[in-house]
Amino acid sequence: MNTIQFPAERQLDFISLGRLCIDLNANEFNRPMEQTRTFTKYVGGSPANIAIGVARLGLKSGFIGKIADDQMGRFIKQYLEEQGIDATQLAVDHTGAVTGLAFTEIKSPEDCSILMYRDNVADLLLCPEEVSEDYIKKAKALLISGTALAASPSREAVFVALSYARKHGVFVFFDLDYRPYTWKDTSETAVYYKLAAQYCDFIIGTREEFDMMESFDGQQADDKLTAQTWFDHHAQVVIIKHGGAGSIAYTKEGQSFKGGIFKTKVLKTFGAGDSYASAMIYALMQGHDVATAMDYGSASAAIVISRHSCSEAMPTAEELRTFMETTERIQL
Repeated sequence: MNTIQFPAERQLDFISLGRLCIDLNANEFNRPMEQTRTFTKYVGGSPANIAIGVARLGLKSGFIGKIADDQMGRFIKQYLEEQGIDATQLAVDHTGAVTGLAFTEIKSPEDCSILMYRDNVADLLLCPEEVSEDYIKKAKALLISGTALAASPSREAVFVALSYARKHGVFVFFDLDYRPYTWKDTSETAVYYKLAAQYCDFIIGTREEFDMMESFDGQQADDKLTAQTWFDHHAQVVIIKHGGAGSIAYTKEGQSFKGGIFKTKVLKTFGAGDSYASAMIYALMQGHDVATAMDYGSASAAIVISRHSCSEAMPTAEELRTFMETTERIQL
């Protein structure tokens, strides 16, 4: 496989579906959250960050999700619109649900953590009838994130979106995005992740996330067998991330590619996965092959982990190209 073929002449390049929340990133570095007094507010949530990332790079992007009927929900919608993202498919909750919050702790460049508040959040109340078939068929690609499968009615909304995407030839990315605190137990998670993955063309996650999906298959922890499982369904590419050891992409044609990393001054560890996904998707949709797209993803990740935010740190296409041309790449 040299390049991935996306539908031609669609109104939107890319639609993201799922979690929208607020990131409150610590302003004081090198100290625990107990000693952190001030935070800066950003839009967050993996699907939102990826949508923002691809929009910054120049793709026509939209979002399907649900926001709280409060100041935080309005802040999210306003920010997406400022980034050029079509927010017409953002439903507004009227049941009193709230916006999820993520407080970040930056003890050191290597030691970061996130404290999540996810009780009664609006994004998990997206209903199936709030997913428009007409909207999805306008797109070349759809991204779903695993967190949206964690509860009903959002879970059913994801499967409705997947069925519309398959019906209209929309290319589907699945960012596994496993957040244990959102789920009741791992068996429930494994069942719904596996059901969703059967609809998807491109699956990306960590080795640990794939192990969770395979918990009924003997925890095989074998990358090639994992990839083959999904090639037997719709998948064309499976990327398995191994942390500091890098990522490996497997294609249905039997090829594999190991990604490299770019040298950078690390401020924080969070945000790397979302920035990697957004730049990789952008590169694939520009006609680059999988190996080149992985380099774009690694470069974007290197930029974002050197900056304070996740969403606002996403680079423009010019920044990304300049970084790749001027920064040392290390093959893992």
